Amino acid sequence: MHDVIAFLKANSALVLANPAVFATFAVLFGGGGFVVGRYLLTERIANLESRIARRDEEIAVLKGEQIAPKRELPMVPVVGAVATGPREPSDPASSSRMLHESKE
Repeated sequence: MHDVIAFLKANSALVLANPAVFATFAVLFGGGGFVVGRYLLTERIANLESRIARRDEEIAVLKGEQIAPKRELPMVPVVGAVATGPREPSDPASSSRMLHESKE
């Protein structure tokens, strides 16, 4: 830390004499370093984002499993259903007659 302070003291006259040039170089080198760092770390950033997305999906699946499963509705409608007693077996000729009579 002592070396940094000594360096700034030694070069402060140069920076104060040309502040526009110093600011321009600071922006160029700072921005260039950011762009290069961003380019080199793009793959790592994408990898971390995909891991976060996969983790969020796994959390959603686990939360979905904790909720009670949905019950299926019965296939036979309850409204309008008529309860009838068991029919006695009869000969096929009489059952076909009953079908024809009920259609009329």
